[in-house]
Amino acid sequence: MPFVRRLLLLSLLLAAVAFSQNANRLSVNDKKVPESEDDLRAIESALKSALQTAKKATVCLELGQGSGSGVTISPDGLILTAAHVTGGVGKEITAILADGSKVKCESLGLNSDTDCAMAKIIEKGTYPYCEVDHNDSSKLGDWVFSLGHSGGYDKNRGVGVRIGRLIKVADSTVQSDCSLIGGDSGGPLFDMNGRLIGIHSRVGLNLQQNMHVPMREFQRHWDGMLKSEFLGEGPYAKKPQKGSGFLGVGSEETADGKLRVTKIGRESPAETAGIKVNDMILKIDGKEIQGKEMMQDMLKEKAAEDKLVLLLLRSGKEIEITVRLAKR
Repeated sequence: MPFVRRLLLLSLLLAAVAFSQNANRLSVNDKKVPESEDDLRAIESALKSALQTAKKATVCLELGQGSGSGVTISPDGLILTAAHVTGGVGKEITAILADGSKVKCESLGLNSDTDCAMAKIIEKGTYPYCEVDHNDSSKLGDWVFSLGHSGGYDKNRGVGVRIGRLIKVADSTVQSDCSLIGGDSGGPLFDMNGRLIGIHSRVGLNLQQNMHVPMREFQRHWDGMLKSEFLGEGPYAKKPQKGSGFLGVGSEETADGKLRVTKIGRESPAETAGIKVNDMILKIDGKEIQGKEMMQDMLKEKAAEDKLVLLLLRSGKEIEITVRLAKR
C-alpha cells in the first residue's frame, strides 16, 4: 500500500476516534455553567446511566486498623488505589465489595512520588469492574463524579457519591471540587460516561486538597506496578527496611550442615505458617541452605511483611510453606 494512502487511512481512523469521543461528550461540559433545566437534566441522566456500574466496581480496602477505597478495573480483580492506602508492596488487604462480601487481596506495586498503586484480589472469581479512560480525554471544566467509602464500609449507607467539575489539570495530578473526606482516599473519579479518569489522593475539608492521580500517571508506571515494584522516593509510602523481618525460629546445624528447627516462637510467623520443631530447612526462596549463617544472611535482606518460601523436610517428606515475616 503506498505511503500516502496509508497516511490518509490513518488520518481517517484518528478522525473517527475523535468524532466518537466527541459524540459521547456532554455539551454542558463546554459551558461555564448549566444554562437551562435541560442542561441539569442532561447531567442527571448521565450520572444515572453510569452510576450502577461504577458503584459495583468501587471497593473498601481494609489494612490493619485503617481503611480506604479502591476500584476494580478487570473481571479477575485488579484494583487501582492510592499508594498511601496500600502503604507498601506485598501487603495483605481485605477488600469489601459493594454487596458486603469480603475477599482477600494483596498489594502490588506503587509509585510513592505521585501516590498511585495497584492491588489484586487473590481469590479466584469474576468481579464487577469499570471502564478506564485510556485515551485521557477529560478536559478542564468537565463534569465528573467521585465515589468512596468515607469512614469505612457501611452497607446501609452504601458508597458515597459526589458530583463536581475538574478545576485544575496538571501533568501528574488533577483537581476537582467534589467534596471528599477521610476514607475516600484511593477511590475512583469518573467522567460522566462512567469511565475511570483518576484516583483520589489528597482529600480533606478544603477543596484545594481534593487532588486526584490521573490515569495517564498510572499508565506511565503500569508495567512496573504489575510486577510489584516499589517506585519513587516520595512521601506517600516508605520503602521497607532490610533486616526488619522476623521469622521466629530457633535452629541448629546438623553434622552435614543442614538446619534443623529446634524452637518456634509463640504467635510468630513461623508458628502461623505451620513450621514445626524438627523440620529440616532445605531451601529458602529456591536457594539451598548451607548452615545457620547463610539463613541469617538471607533474613538480613528481608523486610517486615516480605514473603519467604521454605522447602522443609518433615518425616521423610518434602513440603513447601510460605511465610510472611513480621516486624522485628
